[in-house]
Amino acid sequence: MAVEFLTAQGPEILSWIPDAARLRISVFREYPYLYLGTMDYEQEYLRTYAENPGSFFVIARSGGRVVGVSTSVPLSEETEEVQRPFLQAGIPVSEVFYFGESVLEPEMRGRGIGVRFMEEREANARRTEGILRAVFCAVDRPDNHPLRPPVYVPLDDFWKRRGFTKTAMQTQFTWQETGEAHATAKTLTFWEKHLA
Repeated sequence: MAVEFLTAQGPEILSWIPDAARLRISVFREYPYLYLGTMDYEQEYLRTYAENPGSFFVIARSGGRVVGVSTSVPLSEETEEVQRPFLQAGIPVSEVFYFGESVLEPEMRGRGIGVRFMEEREANARRTEGILRAVFCAVDRPDNHPLRPPVYVPLDDFWKRRGFTKTAMQTQFTWQETGEAHATAKTLTFWEKHLA
């Protein structure tokens, strides 16, 4: 079935929040995030994108159904925990576009949708005045993690093919994961691509 791509910015994002929340909950429950999300929390979190005119979503639809969503926002509009590693490294946050999540239903993977998500977000970042680099972060998990599936393949090679390099910058986010009684801090490492 054909896939169509749509984009939304700022308040246009509001109508896509329920689908993005649903996808975040289902996709991030998988390894390596193992995230136990709720619709109430997800929708509240995603509303922060709709309140920011610089936020940018790419939406993938197939047969009228939203099958994937990819988010981004200027780093200057992100939270302190996302900005902190760049400020500590002396990198002006005004020069950075932060790529949030890309969530895609499992049966739609391997069809080039992830590449399109990256291309659309990069094109938007390049159109934004003063932006010199794009970044995202990914959770760190040991190779011997007990919940790592035997067939799991990290996305590192995909990100490298898209021109991103793993950095030494890290941050921590807190969430409850499978097997936890309460939320704990998780370490994530940043990847970056110079756009200039």
